[in-house]
Formats: sequence, C-alpha cells, structure tokens
Amino acid sequence: MSGGGVSLTVGGRRVFAGTGGRPFDASLPVVVLLHGAGMDHSVWAMQSRYLAHHERAVLALDLPGHGFSEGPPLRSIEEIADWSVAVLEAAGVERASFVGHSMGAVAALTAAARHPQRVERLALLGCASAMPVHPDLLAAAEANDPAAIEMITGWGHGARAHLGGQPLAGSWLTGQGRRLLERAAPGVLHADLAACNAWQEGEALAAEVACPVLLLIGAEDKMTPPKAGRKLGSLLRDCRIEVLDDCGHMLMTERPLETLEKLKSFL
Repeated sequence: MSGGGVSLTVGGRRVFAGTGGRPFDASLPVVVLLHGAGMDHSVWAMQSRYLAHHERAVLALDLPGHGFSEGPPLRSIEEIADWSVAVLEAAGVERASFVGHSMGAVAALTAAARHPQRVERLALLGCASAMPVHPDLLAAAEANDPAAIEMITGWGHGARAHLGGQPLAGSWLTGQGRRLLERAAPGVLHADLAACNAWQEGEALAAEVACPVLLLIGAEDKMTPPKAGRKLGSLLRDCRIEVLDDCGHMLMTERPLETLEKLKSFL
C-alpha cells in the first residue's frame, strides 16, 4: 500500500486501485470510482486526488483486465457490480459512496440495487437505463479494429473538446482518449461494450435503488443523450439531476472542475 495506490486480491487475482496520492484509510468515508469501457482509474485523476486530500478514502478501481488489474475482463454488468462489492470486502470497508462513468455508472447502479446495504450514495455520469452499442462499433471492437477507438473518441467528446481550449494545461482530450483506449489488451474493449449492450435491467434496477443519487448529464452527450439520462432520473426515487453545458460523454475529463464541484456538494 502507498500514496499512489493499493493492491488488493479479489477472486485470487490482483486488483489495483488508485488512492488519489494518499494512503488508503478505511476509517474515513470511502468513495469508489468506476471507469467506463476500455479505460482505467486514470480518468479520475483530478477528482480522486482532490477527494483523497479532503477527508475521503479513495478507491479508483482498475476493473479486471484493465490498467494494472489482472484479467480476464468481466463479461456482464452484474459481474462488475458484484465484483466491486467484493473489492469493498477485500479493503475492509462496510459501506461506500459509488461514483461511476458510463459502463462504470451502470455497474454502480446495479451494485446499489443488488447490495443496498453496501452503497451509501450514488453518483452516475453519462448513464441511462439502457446502454445500446452501435453494431458497427461492436463489430470493430470485436475485430480489434482501430476504427473502434476512433468512433468512441469522436462520439464520446463534445464540440469543445474537439476544437481545443482544454480545461487543464497540457491536456489533449481526444489524443489522450485514443492513447488510453489503445493500451487496453485485445478483446477488453469488446467485452466491455458487449456487456453494456446486453444490459437490459436498468428500469427495474432503478426502481430498487433507495440511496440518494446524483445524475450528471453532458448537454452534448451522443452516447447517452440527455433525454435518456433524464428518463433514468425520473425512475430514481431520490435523484438530483445536473446538466453540464459544452460537454459530451466524458464529463470528468471534459469538465473536470465542474464535475468535481458537483461531486463535492453531493458527497
């Protein structure tokens, strides 16, 4: 264990979690961050660092087969949800707030419905009650065709991210997105996208979630459009909806400071 991250064992396999630059302390309020398809813990770098330095214990997870965590990748959203709760067990944590993006958001939603005693609060970024994936994207990912990365990078960012003027000095959002997806092992991106595409239980699960929920929506999100996000919000009994302007699907990197402000006030 160190200030950079912690290594845990779940199901006999090594799991890495970023801790925001501070040693993990399970006595503090715990925040679990779950990334989207083909990504890893690094997408939460800005938010996880702030939270860890302001009285939170952070577990920004690398899902199996992603980043520094051993594979293979999990094959369903339900598996990811149950696995994330098993990580809490391994870390000696009883309850945590879950923050998820895209695939990680639907996994967090599923975890809150299946394990209500373990999820204290829920923040969902780029989420909807269904996550269909375009057949061309699925096919390209299955073939390990670089076109899949171009589709995700293109569809996943709003106009501002494509034109420059990035929020943090030295950042290149679309280029960094490509490099991150290119690091994934063959088959990982397809496994993630197939799990999202097969997930059909969103409406029923949303009705089971009892904890407070923050739903963050990108006004220019093409992958989970605002209309779909608002529909999900209407199904949740205790939901606060916030819309970020000039933002696509990658809320935590496109609008990192605004995303953090919303998370701070909610958590």
